[in-house]
Amino acid sequence: MSCPICSKPTDAEYRPFCSKRCADIDLAKWFGGNYAVPSTDPEDMEKAAEETIRHLEEQQRKPH
Repeated sequence: MSCPICSKPTDAEYRPFCSKRCADIDLAKWFGGNYAVPSTDPEDMEKAAEETIRHLEEQQRKPH
């Protein structure tokens, strides 16, 4: 098995990663929102739509 971050062989101590560094990179991706668990909950979809609209409106107000 190879590390999903850098493709080096995994280390049993950090499996499925090769090192603490790669495990921390993966955790940072979760915290940063780079990964997401899909949802079919209508409330989640409504919230995401509202956030997208709010973001687009904020972008329109900023001078270019």
